[in-house]
Amino acid sequence: MLSLSRWKIILVTLSVIFGIVFTLPNLLPQKTLDALPGWVPKQKLNLGLDLQGGSYLLYEVDTAQLRKERLDNLVEDVRTTLRTAGIDFNGLAQANGVIGVRIEDGSKVNAAVAELRKLGNPLTSGVGTDVNVSTKPDQRIELSLSAEAARADASKAVDQSIETIRRRIDSLGTKEPTITRQGADRIVIQAAGESDPERLKAVIGKTAKLTFQMVDETVTQEEMASGRLPPGTVLVPSGDGYAPAYALKKRAVVSGEELVDAQQAFDGQSGRPVVSFRFNGSGARKFGDATARNVNKRFAIVLDNKVISAPSINTPILGGSGQITGNFTVESASELSLLLRSGALPAQLNIEEQRTVGAELGADAVKAGAISLAIGAVAMFVFIILAYGLFGVFAAIALIANVLLIVGIMSFTQATLTFPGIAGLILTLAVAVDANVLIYERMRDEAAAGKSPMSAADTGYRLALVSILDANITSLISAGIMFSFGSGPVKGFAWTLAIGVFTSLFTAIIITQVLIGWWFKTAKPKKLPIA
Repeated sequence: MLSLSRWKIILVTLSVIFGIVFTLPNLLPQKTLDALPGWVPKQKLNLGLDLQGGSYLLYEVDTAQLRKERLDNLVEDVRTTLRTAGIDFNGLAQANGVIGVRIEDGSKVNAAVAELRKLGNPLTSGVGTDVNVSTKPDQRIELSLSAEAARADASKAVDQSIETIRRRIDSLGTKEPTITRQGADRIVIQAAGESDPERLKAVIGKTAKLTFQMVDETVTQEEMASGRLPPGTVLVPSGDGYAPAYALKKRAVVSGEELVDAQQAFDGQSGRPVVSFRFNGSGARKFGDATARNVNKRFAIVLDNKVISAPSINTPILGGSGQITGNFTVESASELSLLLRSGALPAQLNIEEQRTVGAELGADAVKAGAISLAIGAVAMFVFIILAYGLFGVFAAIALIANVLLIVGIMSFTQATLTFPGIAGLILTLAVAVDANVLIYERMRDEAAAGKSPMSAADTGYRLALVSILDANITSLISAGIMFSFGSGPVKGFAWTLAIGVFTSLFTAIIITQVLIGWWFKTAKPKKLPIA
């Protein structure tokens, strides 16, 4: 094993160069980095929330509200389907998660069931649909969402929310936010360097669900005041300053999901801030058809269940673009356009926890971590050199190369270093020293048994390898479990530990082999210095 192979020398040289090149940017001032040529690597370690300071937010996705909206939409689908099929019905209502409807003509119950079953979508399991349809006495039909569909909707809502939140935070210019799922319906947001959580909450927490709905102008003010609204019509509060509320058709003409762009602009006549928008091809056709059929009628622009504008349709709007007017400032119009561009959240987010880590506290954590790392490294260097002399020096050199490789790999992969990650780095150095101790003690045993120096060293490496691999594979499995099931700082610790396992094996075995092999070749010793 101690043969001074060319491939080993090349591998060690390239690894050390890699470690130096990708570690160095972390030690240089930003001005110096900016002055370097473009081909020089400039990636730095990303410091975590606990080291840099920033904001931590924990949200819960309101899956109950999501289910209610799904059921409300299903009620409208049932009404539209039965009317289209020419089946008379009454008593259509939703209660406790079950939609009930009575078919007036008993001979059409089976036909109604067949039509309503078409409302369901196939489940991902491939068995059945997401809508259960069953018949009950007195010509009644009941519909409900399957449990599997509810779980799938909730999981999809969390995934969509994470992507929407990421787009919104990226639009703010926040660098490298960490957005992860926690449990079934929670989302953790860590924005390092963002010291104002209220600014994040103002953008993240808004659902930004935009719909365009026709105003039901047949409803009188008295009916609105008494709440006597016709089926398919809903009362929506207003914020446009012209009316306290509007009676709107439940069915949306087009939704914000079909927007492709939204920008803050200024009205050409009044000069006031507005939000200009543009639909995709499908949305433009729907919007154009709806406005062509309803000239001289009013439609409402509804944002998060509140009417922000209810203009009249003077002419068909066929271009697929338009403006949202209201009592906007430049800032509020810019914020709304950002929300619309990044997409609506599929469900409301409820804040569960928030905290802020100050930059000074983060700097103190960096200082404490650096001191602890330095103390640990010096203690290990002193121990290994006092215990093994020249071979201890070789082990210390391998430890330095180990640190360079870990920091270099983390910088290259743009990994985030957390305070627990520093603990993982210190633990990695301890494990690396342990590997050298195993090798050197094996060498001593073999030398005591009467073997020549070269044979004792070679056998020491070969026999210690099994124990070293066993210990490091155990550490790697532990790191994998922590990374898979942990979150935030736990993942940071696991990632640093996992990188350290591979670099420790490489430095403790390969680098020290090359150094000791070089020493044997030049010194030609008659006795091991550790015998």
